[in-house]
Amino acid sequence: MKVTFLGTGTSQGVPVIGCTCEVCTSVDFRDKRLRASVHLEVEGKSIIIDSGPDFRQQVLTNRIRSLDALVFTHEHKDHTAGMDDVRSFNFLQRRSMPVYAHARVIESLKREFAYVFAEKKYPGVPQIDIHEISLEPFSVLGIPFQPIEVMHYKLPVLGFRVYDFTYVTDAKTIADSEKEKIRGSKVLVLDALQKQSHLSHLTLEEALELIKELQPEQTYLIHMSHRMGLHREILKELPANVSLAYDGLTITV
Repeated sequence: MKVTFLGTGTSQGVPVIGCTCEVCTSVDFRDKRLRASVHLEVEGKSIIIDSGPDFRQQVLTNRIRSLDALVFTHEHKDHTAGMDDVRSFNFLQRRSMPVYAHARVIESLKREFAYVFAEKKYPGVPQIDIHEISLEPFSVLGIPFQPIEVMHYKLPVLGFRVYDFTYVTDAKTIADSEKEKIRGSKVLVLDALQKQSHLSHLTLEEALELIKELQPEQTYLIHMSHRMGLHREILKELPANVSLAYDGLTITV
């Protein structure tokens, strides 16, 4: 499986016009973080998890020429706002886009993208085929996905395990029963917003504690804000089996 990090930041972590913090003014490309999203190339299928506001830019930058399915973790705009741009793949591939989401997320998409779901559609709107998912294992075009429920303050968010790869974003707490679904992963991707305490996201310290408990072979941290600090400095503080992901990073699992 080939995994490409399309974005590793959050809306509090993308470059801001006029900001003079060390992250925004850094010349290190690893400090330029778009909204969190990941591209999986597995068994001949091209799958993206989450399409935030930077979706179009991410797809163009990473030269993703085909997309077989889109999977959503939750309904927040920094993870769904770019869904409109699947229309480009509709045009190129001449077929609807399979979209996998929880019932609650589907209802949010219907509100935010009412024109996509209208009975009488305007020509050229995105063409999607909705597939409702829950906490039960499901298949994306033959690829097995194991949902993992994490809590983003009081909002349930789905992480996903695909074979030995587990992707968890926007987490603050994880129930023991859900942690068991993560154990044994070779690669874990986990959110770590910043060093300071936060209501709805894991801090760096909390993420490291969780990694120590779950013991994946390798972990990549994502969903980082400005407050996390410079990539090169944070790397010095991490154990050998933990890295900060960066936009455009590609790994093989």
